[in-house]
Amino acid sequence: MAYRHISVMREEVLAHLNCSPGKVVVDGTLGGCGHAGAILDRIVPGGLLIGIDQDPEAIRHAEAMFKDRRDNVRLFHDNFANLPAILSKLAISGVDGILLDLGLSLYQLEESGRGFSFRREEPLDMRMDTESKTMAADLIQQADEKELARIFREYGEERWANRIARAVVRRRKKRPIATAKDLSQIVVGAIPKAGAGGRIHPATRVFMALRIAVNQELERLEAIMDTVPELLNAGGRLCVLSFHSLEDRIVKHRLKQHAAGCICPPGLPVCTCNHHPTLRILTRKAETPSQGEVRANPMARSTRLRAAERL
Repeated sequence: MAYRHISVMREEVLAHLNCSPGKVVVDGTLGGCGHAGAILDRIVPGGLLIGIDQDPEAIRHAEAMFKDRRDNVRLFHDNFANLPAILSKLAISGVDGILLDLGLSLYQLEESGRGFSFRREEPLDMRMDTESKTMAADLIQQADEKELARIFREYGEERWANRIARAVVRRRKKRPIATAKDLSQIVVGAIPKAGAGGRIHPATRVFMALRIAVNQELERLEAIMDTVPELLNAGGRLCVLSFHSLEDRIVKHRLKQHAAGCICPPGLPVCTCNHHPTLRILTRKAETPSQGEVRANPMARSTRLRAAERL
């Protein structure tokens, strides 16, 4: 089955990464390889694309796409948080570019059968890496009401987190919550009708929260953002595409920390921290897709792009 995905803000990404022949660039989230293929075209001859994805289907798709370009590609079924170990395995001390596209692929939403969409009668799986142990169904069936409410509130910014968690616990006492559609119906039933309005489906935030929890998305993003300066060569670029406020907040704050000079408390007569900036922020504020791109690909509408350069 084809691994379908439409890469967002491709031209903006390529411009910020400043790709050219001979460079070593990491695509930490291969997906459908739209970004990766365009990067590879710009870094050959002599360049190397290091492609990473935690979804084994994405890796199989990339292997087929790049079968005739193996000299310039290295693929890893892994999470981008493990990039330091991957570079060590390749005996590479630093790279010239890192791209992180944090969105779901069309394949995962529509064809993977893993319950990412609240509209489908699919098992509550939500694992991006099908070899990992914990599924969304495990959390829904085993987490207590307090923990479920925390997940929905912290990861989904869900206003009705407590009510939804209570409804989930009440329902699972009667029978297991087996499918994405089951959970969606429980969420819709738990939210007051007056609070269910708006342009997004009432279950959107709960499904996002579960996906984030199952895949440890925020913890892994924090891990890579903490180590980025150590992984980039001087002049190397980082480009991150985020799709909700929690992700974008982490990226924004980590970039500001890496770009900061002295971090001593105000009022000290001399600097004692010896902290020096390691990154230069290239995007004064998050960039967004053009209206034309959003019309052509509505999934792009929430995209936020931030980029930085290693000093």
